[in-house]
Amino acid sequence: MQDSADGQPDGTATVQFPRPGFLASVFREFHPDQGQGQGGGQGQGLGPDAADPGPAAPGTPDDGAPGGGSSGGAASGDGPAEPEESIAAHGRAAALTHHRTLTVQAEHDRLADLLRRAALPVSAMDFESQLRHYEPRPYPADGSETGSEAEPRWADFAPAGPATADPDGAPARRLLDSGYQRELAQARLAHQRSLREWRTRRAEADNPAVDESRRVHEAAEEARARAVREYNESLEECRRAYRLSEPAAVESLLERALAAAETATQDLPAPCRAVFRPLTRTAVLDLDLPPLDLVPSLTGYRLAPDGDIVPVPRPPADRATDYLRLVARLALRALQAADAVDTDEILAGVVLNGWLREPGTAEPLCLVSVDADRDALARTRLLPPATPYEERDDEGVYADAEQDEALVRLRQLGAAVTPDPYGRVGVQPAAQAGAAVPAAPDLSANEFAQLVRDLLTRGGLAEWSVRLRGPAGLVATGEGAPGSALPGRWVVWASRGAEPVSAEEIATLAEAVQEESAERGLRLTTGRFADEALDLTGEESHRHIHLVDGDGVSELARTHLGLPLAAGR
Repeated sequence: MQDSADGQPDGTATVQFPRPGFLASVFREFHPDQGQGQGGGQGQGLGPDAADPGPAAPGTPDDGAPGGGSSGGAASGDGPAEPEESIAAHGRAAALTHHRTLTVQAEHDRLADLLRRAALPVSAMDFESQLRHYEPRPYPADGSETGSEAEPRWADFAPAGPATADPDGAPARRLLDSGYQRELAQARLAHQRSLREWRTRRAEADNPAVDESRRVHEAAEEARARAVREYNESLEECRRAYRLSEPAAVESLLERALAAAETATQDLPAPCRAVFRPLTRTAVLDLDLPPLDLVPSLTGYRLAPDGDIVPVPRPPADRATDYLRLVARLALRALQAADAVDTDEILAGVVLNGWLREPGTAEPLCLVSVDADRDALARTRLLPPATPYEERDDEGVYADAEQDEALVRLRQLGAAVTPDPYGRVGVQPAAQAGAAVPAAPDLSANEFAQLVRDLLTRGGLAEWSVRLRGPAGLVATGEGAPGSALPGRWVVWASRGAEPVSAEEIATLAEAVQEESAERGLRLTTGRFADEALDLTGEESHRHIHLVDGDGVSELARTHLGLPLAAGR
């Protein structure tokens, strides 16, 4: 019972409930009709009669008996606890699913950003752009030489006389003008200030500490000028060596250009090394490709009906396409850097091999190989930054491999690209970055074609035209001037390989000479000729067919190019 203000009982009862919601759980035990009646009594306040539910509800607790109420409340309160816990667990799982999906989406966004930055145009790192310029810095103490500075004169500060309507008036009256007097006072102050500053500078100029500071400054400026001059001289020396096709100078210039091209993606290490072969004037680039796990393998996560968080994998073809799109951009960027820096056109071509180097594997895996000559490089450009990344409703930032411009341009260069990088399917490198003077079988297709052309054009065969070309050799036509070492029209068939040239090939060349209305045919090989082929060229009908074997090719390279060539292994 509660007491009133005067200390007497007021007739109301205080009921202690074990936990919130206990009263509602008790009312749910009653009949619906009785529950409504009790609800009406509750709205009027709980008195002694309302605390007793009456005989219609046997077993209900008595008034003011909290012990009896606690048992009923526990029995009814445990029922909704399990659904509430289930709902809370489902909410936690949904939040975790969303968080993991956002993490996967961040990986996709990073890949899209790398694709965009890897396609940025490459700035040329030629010799002109690397020159340094010296700009002298003045001594900070003053901006002029005090010794040659004249003392400030009052005539330079004196204001003009006041204007007057009466030119014949007395000068004394003009001096009484108030505006003129103010200007005159300000001019005197300015003259005195300038005179003090001039005297201060002149006194400081005679200070030994100032003289020493000036000497230190001048010595530092001379050192800066000398450093810039020596750097430019060394750069000019490198340029002369580069124009002479010295391998060290060409490789140094190429690697500086390749390193500068990586500045847009410094968070994606993709080093590229260069080897220059003066025999064929070709640069062989070895590009380290990014790891395969850089491309996300999931599209996100979903919540299963049983409450488990299930990853949603991406189709393997989509993941492989995204990796190859990134590889194509890195390869095109390296080719563009090599082409942009070669302003003196020393390079006749570039071979690029993309290598996947995985921990725990002994040998790297070649996933892409490009053999491009100068003409093809001149037509190759990186993608504009925004063109391939316009979002579509069905693709987002990704595109099909057949529609990706970087892969299309790479294949137009005749590149060999792995069909499945995640299956570790490699390709044959066009050429290995080995010695500067390789053996003939180590040359790429473009290198071998360039070598044959250089040998024969320097021998007198002009108007060179390639008809067929493949990894094993080429077929071309040329015409020499009268009186040269190779006069008349020729059909040239050059090949490399270990198998000896047969008589059937000599007969085929004779037919090609007749079809091209040529006068002679030249069969060149880095290997040797079979005895039947030698006997056939000794006959009268095939004496217009000339043969050059591996030893002859080496001799021609030494005579016309001044460089040796290992004809075989």
